Amino acid sequence: MESKLLNNHKPTLPIISQPKLTLIFKTPTHISFPARTQFPILLPPPPPTQPCKTHAKPNPLDFPPDPTLTNPDLAPTTPSDRTFTWRDLASLWVGLVVGVPTYYLACTLVGLGMSWSQGIATIVLANLILLVPLILTGHAGAKYGIPFPVLARASFGVRGSHLPALLRALVGCGWFGIESWIGGEAVYLLLPRALKLSVLARTVHWLGASPLEFLCFALFWCAQLAIVLRGVEGIRDLEKYAAPVLVFLTAWLVCWACVKAGGLHNMLSMTSKLTRSEFWAVFFPSLTANIGFWATLALNIPDFTRYARTQTDQVIGQAGLPVFMGLFAFAGLAVTSSTEPIFGRLIADPIRLLGEIGGPIVLPIAILGISLATITTNIAANVVAPANALVNLAPAFFTFERGAVLTALLGVAFQPWRLLKSSDSFVYTWLVGYSALLGPIGCIVLVDYFALRHTVLNVSALYSADAEGPYYYCCGYNLGAVAALVIGVLPVVPGFLHKVGVLSSVSELFVIAYNNSWFVGSFVAGFVYWVLSGFGKRQGMGENRGSPVLG
Repeated sequence: MESKLLNNHKPTLPIISQPKLTLIFKTPTHISFPARTQFPILLPPPPPTQPCKTHAKPNPLDFPPDPTLTNPDLAPTTPSDRTFTWRDLASLWVGLVVGVPTYYLACTLVGLGMSWSQGIATIVLANLILLVPLILTGHAGAKYGIPFPVLARASFGVRGSHLPALLRALVGCGWFGIESWIGGEAVYLLLPRALKLSVLARTVHWLGASPLEFLCFALFWCAQLAIVLRGVEGIRDLEKYAAPVLVFLTAWLVCWACVKAGGLHNMLSMTSKLTRSEFWAVFFPSLTANIGFWATLALNIPDFTRYARTQTDQVIGQAGLPVFMGLFAFAGLAVTSSTEPIFGRLIADPIRLLGEIGGPIVLPIAILGISLATITTNIAANVVAPANALVNLAPAFFTFERGAVLTALLGVAFQPWRLLKSSDSFVYTWLVGYSALLGPIGCIVLVDYFALRHTVLNVSALYSADAEGPYYYCCGYNLGAVAALVIGVLPVVPGFLHKVGVLSSVSELFVIAYNNSWFVGSFVAGFVYWVLSGFGKRQGMGENRGSPVLG
């Protein structure tokens, strides 16, 4: 019966000998079919090949950025951008250290009564202390490729980060004024002697400077502004030539002082003019001032370490800062100490020292080197950062050019000629004063990044204005960080007001707090922020919400 059924079976579909278009269904093993008996299924022909569509280039951020929170300067660096080796970062610090303000800072310590050895020890110790926040803050830049304004969003909020960025920018404006005044003094030295003895060289009481000095300052100020408005790319290229010029000039000054003073022993013969108690009264504010000197870079060092190849590169590259500062401070202090046996008086200002040396060949070359270094350093360090902070604050209104103009105007408002009038005003008013702001900001950022988040950041959320984001807090502001900053600054305010003459007298405790403002403000702000954050145990910080953690 089975055989009969099989013999009568006829396939309903013809056999198609196209194996690529035929699916063969094998029969169960208990039924035997002739080898030729198959059940083919015809498939439709494949659709004609379509050309591949051209897709848009993927966003290098790997997340949708909020247009109000990012621009090309704020975006994380890509692996191809991270080309800085430790040598590059070390060279950066050499270029920053070798300059007139650093020389002047070292010399002010001798002017305050310290010996050259005490001055060098103070400077090296300050930079060893500062090296800790520099490396720690630089960690985030090297790990995530983000600049300081973006890092500050983790602690202050995506909108609240404008506060620390603008405070940093304000200090940059002040430094722009100081550097511009130094450049104006260099121009003043080139003026004819008859003009320097004219009525224009007399100090105007309400101005605090002579019209001639102010005119030289204005000329140098305008020259820098004209360069900025034309673009800074060319100036950045010149920076690598400015540092060697100053290194050569410094070496020449040391050799000249050594010969004129009658040897290295006479050159370094100046002893301390301070008693033991007087030394300690000068030491602590001087230590704070030297820390404050680079406290600006301790905040925005991620702007540079974001280009580092590895963490090792950023650590080793910055480790040379105390060495560079110590060597250049030695040169400055040695030359300054030698001016007393050479000229019979102490000359701490390198520009005035060059004026005393004089010479038709030496003076123009020296002034040219100082002017070149001042312009390049000033534009790169004190114009670009504040201008970008203003652009980041209101991109619809501020352009880089408008931000640069406002930076330059604020630099004049700081009246740098008064800040540089004496060692006391430069050290105790300017450097110590702004360190009271920058120290607390830096400590809040570090407590948040290391103690609370354990270096884990959600990079996507840093550029997001989503109200559910972990860094949005309250309308984009972390009120806890703002409160910690205010509380950290408050203890040093009475001492500052007393220093500038607003308050006639204050408690000695406030004076001590102000003289150690960087330490006091940092500790108070960091501790308060940690307490307000729940003793380091935040609930629902949200690093795992939304986009995955990057980096």
